[in-house]
Amino acid sequence: MDCILFRHGIAMDPSEWDGPEPERPLTAKGQEKTKKAVAGLLALDVVPTHLLTSPFVRARDTAKLIREGLPQRIELQERDELLPDARPDKLIQLLDSLPSNACVICVGHEPHLGELAGWLVFGKPVPGLALKKAGACCIGFEGAPKPGQGQLRWWLTPAQLRQLGKV
Repeated sequence: MDCILFRHGIAMDPSEWDGPEPERPLTAKGQEKTKKAVAGLLALDVVPTHLLTSPFVRARDTAKLIREGLPQRIELQERDELLPDARPDKLIQLLDSLPSNACVICVGHEPHLGELAGWLVFGKPVPGLALKKAGACCIGFEGAPKPGQGQLRWWLTPAQLRQLGKV
């Protein structure tokens, strides 16, 4: 299994947003940069079988941009396991329920995704692991996804993904 953790794109600044936090949207710049980062995923030959997203608007809209950029159509699933305060073990249980040959893109938030990456690769949270907005990493598993059993395949900033997408 390959698990790609993808942080949502640039969203409105919380100090400029009057609505509820879960409804804070992507900015136009965030949408554009995310589309270009998705092109980088395609340049890496990512062929997802599952697309999971946090229910928050900025993550869901990022996941929609990912889906629109893919050559094949896949179902988009909102999952509470990707909420900012979700426990990493809940997402690991969800991943374990998927086929072993799956390629799963999980769209979410920081610091949740960085903590999750730490759990998957090292079996515990690791300080300093954080994805930039519209950045991603790929963690692979030879068997069932278990804490500390993941292999970091790549970790890319949004600028690196956008550069790959230009090729």
